[in-house]
Amino acid sequence: MKRLENKVAVITGGARGIGKATVKLFSEHGATIAIWDLLEVEGKELTAEINSAGGKAVFYKVDVTSYESTEMAAKQVKEEFGTIDILINNAGITSDATLQKMTPEQWKKVIDVNLTGVFNCTKAVSQFMIEKLYGKIVNTSSVVGLYGNFGQTNYVATKSGIIGMTKVWARELGRKGITVNAVAPGFIATEMIDSIPEKVITMLKEKTPLGRLGNPIDIANAYLFLSSDEASFVNGITLSVDGGLIL
Repeated sequence: MKRLENKVAVITGGARGIGKATVKLFSEHGATIAIWDLLEVEGKELTAEINSAGGKAVFYKVDVTSYESTEMAAKQVKEEFGTIDILINNAGITSDATLQKMTPEQWKKVIDVNLTGVFNCTKAVSQFMIEKLYGKIVNTSSVVGLYGNFGQTNYVATKSGIIGMTKVWARELGRKGITVNAVAPGFIATEMIDSIPEKVITMLKEKTPLGRLGNPIDIANAYLFLSSDEASFVNGITLSVDGGLIL
């Protein structure tokens, strides 16, 4: 069963990692995909891969920190496909340091992408969902947004903020037929954790009841459920997908 048949999905940060896994999974389930990313080479390669396999994907070079960029891209998607049904706010970055070592530039860079970027994309896309009284918005938080983490003041602030925004938007947009939910991944085997020392990775695996890191598809599957009509009465939640790390 194709759970997203005839749906149009915008996936930010869709060129690699969790976003790439989501693009592939959503395409398998019948969605037309708009990939929003700054990684033009990777994004166009993925687009070609999806289209050659019989799916439908288009790459848009979008800077989520710019409202003008997201607004223009949202209008282009609407003009090209007639609708936007799903928004996956997946794009995110890290720039870690302890409080005393973190620079104002590090703080601002992460806030701009992870928090302001989610605001920009949701504001730009939701207007088209409101027009037709239907939409699915899924925001990407993190296990550290729930419980904190050493050396990640900026990242934790954004991921905690996303949980708050999700609850506000669930209240505001619910009566417009739009659900807004969040996913809080644990530690996932993507490029984002490449800089973490191997001994720390081993420790994280040992602390996780399932004994492993998550895979991008684990998060993509959560996105899929919350984007499908099977989750039509799920609104305002933050779904932890972390292998039991926080138990």
